[in-house]
Amino acid sequence: MNSDFRSLPIMLVDDEAEALALLESFLSCEGYQNITTFTNSREALQFLDRNDVSLVVLDLRMPGVSGQELLNHITSRKPKVSVIVVTAENQIETAIDCMRLGAIDYLVKPVMINRFLAVVANALEFNVLEKKLQTPGPAGATPDSPIPSIVTRNREMLAQIQYLKIVARSIQPILIAGETGVGKELFARAAHNLSGLSGQFVCVNVAGLDDQMFSDSLFGHKKGAYTSAMQDRDGLIKKAAKGTLFLDEIGDLKEMSQIKLLRLIQENEYYPLGTDTQVKSHARILLATNRNLKELVERGEFRKDLYYRLSTHQIIIPPLRKRPEDIPLLLDHFIAEIAGKNRTRISYRQELVDLLASYEFPGNARELQSMVRDIIARSPSGRLSAQICQQIINRERYSDGTPAISERTDERENCHGVSFEHFPTLKQAEDELIRKALAIACNNQGRAAQLLGISRQALNNRLRRHADS
Repeated sequence: MNSDFRSLPIMLVDDEAEALALLESFLSCEGYQNITTFTNSREALQFLDRNDVSLVVLDLRMPGVSGQELLNHITSRKPKVSVIVVTAENQIETAIDCMRLGAIDYLVKPVMINRFLAVVANALEFNVLEKKLQTPGPAGATPDSPIPSIVTRNREMLAQIQYLKIVARSIQPILIAGETGVGKELFARAAHNLSGLSGQFVCVNVAGLDDQMFSDSLFGHKKGAYTSAMQDRDGLIKKAAKGTLFLDEIGDLKEMSQIKLLRLIQENEYYPLGTDTQVKSHARILLATNRNLKELVERGEFRKDLYYRLSTHQIIIPPLRKRPEDIPLLLDHFIAEIAGKNRTRISYRQELVDLLASYEFPGNARELQSMVRDIIARSPSGRLSAQICQQIINRERYSDGTPAISERTDERENCHGVSFEHFPTLKQAEDELIRKALAIACNNQGRAAQLLGISRQALNNRLRRHADS
């Protein structure tokens, strides 16, 4: 644990002096050194405008300036200040409103000491992390990934890893978002390993599960719960006791299952099928999705209250096409992984890396891994061929008769950026393809010819013809 955060300035605001003194004593006993308290919200507002504060813990129901007004003021004028709401109101709509306004968490009185201290520590550690990330390192420095299982040098990926290290011990769920194949399960396993939990890491893909299958898989059942339930069966939550339960593809959950998941996360309780006896959960919950949950909420396909309960800690993994500097690292990683098993010596030239960097990788790192396996299998000499790689890319791009288009490419454009609002002539299309190939190949005509699937002489002839026209 980084001790720097214990000296950061904290402001406590509550019109009840006893509640204020209790929270202050919790923090003081943990070694926090810079705490300012206010029973008057107007005075708190004036202090905040004049001083630097890293974290505000505030009550909602106060005379004068209400907690929600103060929260709105903080998030609009000082967005880098973290806010934790502590209130006697146990209303989910109020919690949603606070999260929407920018609160990082919502705690109900009487506050559980361990949870309060964990939320404060997470907020302040993240504050320290943000400042470190904003401080530029030595010129040309390339930091390595602090988690060996996650291969990256991309700055955004490194920021997400550092954030993961901070929240790994939090009791709150962690939502991991990203496209298919980016490595969401790798992040989940890393969170489990960093958490210090003694139990197992249990993974389940919930996509396609109806409500009964979801409940049976997670909660288990009692004998006779349904026709084929011939004996009691524990669910995966019990299997993950004192460990981590990782639910993948939660964006596909049915509505009734979403309600049950919300109760599990809020109350740490569930009902096995066939019984009305509550069972306490002792598993940490991690979740992943390749869908945009905000859009699903807007379309009424995902519960708003569940979304805001899950959004306290979010890891967003960028797609491989947004981090091309990771391609050579991943290439070497996958080669070492496969060569180690086969005990073969493998080599390649820079043109292979250049070719891979020109591809969109809709399947992300998982697709690159499969591609490397295929290239190695088709290269018995151990020398990886860029030509074989090009064949595999062409197969993927044109397998459905059209080039693969990344998720963020405008539908009116093809993968080479040619607009089809006005259909191009063959000459225009050829000019654009040649220009794009030369740009990718850094004006290396031999490499560009290979990308285009023609000989270097044929490319030279076309360049001369275009220059003369």
